Amino acid sequence: MFNKTKLLLVTGLLTLAGTANADYEFKISDEDTITFGGYVKVDTRYVSGNIQATDYWYGSGTVLAEDASNFGIAVNESRLTTKYVHGDVTAYIGMDFYGGAVNGGGNEVISNSSNLRLRQAFIKYKDVLVGQAWTTFQNTSALAEAADFAGPLVASAFIRQGQIRYTMGNLQVSIENPETYGGNRPSAGVRDDNVPDFIAKYTFKGDWGNVSVSGLARQLQSLEGNAESAFGYGVAGRINTFGKDDFRFQLHGGNVGRYVGVTASTDMVGEEVEDTTSIMFAYRHFWTKDLRSSVFYGNTTTDLTDRDRTHWGVNLFKNITKHLSYGIEVGQFEMANADDLNGGVGADSFYGQFSVKFAI
Repeated sequence: MFNKTKLLLVTGLLTLAGTANADYEFKISDEDTITFGGYVKVDTRYVSGNIQATDYWYGSGTVLAEDASNFGIAVNESRLTTKYVHGDVTAYIGMDFYGGAVNGGGNEVISNSSNLRLRQAFIKYKDVLVGQAWTTFQNTSALAEAADFAGPLVASAFIRQGQIRYTMGNLQVSIENPETYGGNRPSAGVRDDNVPDFIAKYTFKGDWGNVSVSGLARQLQSLEGNAESAFGYGVAGRINTFGKDDFRFQLHGGNVGRYVGVTASTDMVGEEVEDTTSIMFAYRHFWTKDLRSSVFYGNTTTDLTDRDRTHWGVNLFKNITKHLSYGIEVGQFEMANADDLNGGVGADSFYGQFSVKFAI
């Protein structure tokens, strides 16, 4: 038994999956495997404008009194993943180094340390998933390929949270962790959301790509403790076009709140439920088999807070080997209706980024 297990481990060490983000798989027995993956990513970033520089753009930002420029090098997006499989049971854990907000919680004075952050941790048995994972409302294949972390998050469905999900073919239904965000509600310290969020998603798939249609039903808690119903929808997908090219898109509307835009929109403002409209699209073109570009655009607007947030960008990526790549990207993040500190309205920052990534 010892020799058999030893042989399986050695075989696992010599086996590497043939994808760009390949994982190392260790075969422990006929039913048991452990897979290690992740990547190391180095981002060199220059930002200029009156929105304070961050390691990546999300749905909000700090408006400055006047334009400022910043140059920085960060590695916080680097990632570690582990997957355990025993027959029909899969356990997954994924982490990165963005713990402690968008800059990773460290400082640039001495050590530039960053805190480890749990991204996902779930157990899947056949068609049932329990734990923290990407929300069922989201279509992860519709995210743009970008040097800036996940591209136009300002208009993308993007949440990881605790849930219980059931998958039946192309249909997924789930109950997920509730949270009312926005307005004057102190959401970080209030835990009185007592009805889970209900989500359903159906995905149409084929050689042409995929398109998902999702619906969201929630009960929100107002500042004064009143319960309000909220409903939202999403249509997202990734369509194969010419050769290896693809077109990615997301359209969301209704009371999607915190599910879309990464703080670009809120769930409630005082006693009223906010309505949000967001659109995102990206086109990826392969110039050669190892050289590709994406152009992307995302915009989110809200009714009660009157937010108008936009992020666009264009990039070029080159694979040196199957696992090592580098890329450059330029773009702009804009907060059109934000008040600046001089009494004006509107803020924007341009950025240029150079990234190097080694995928395990």
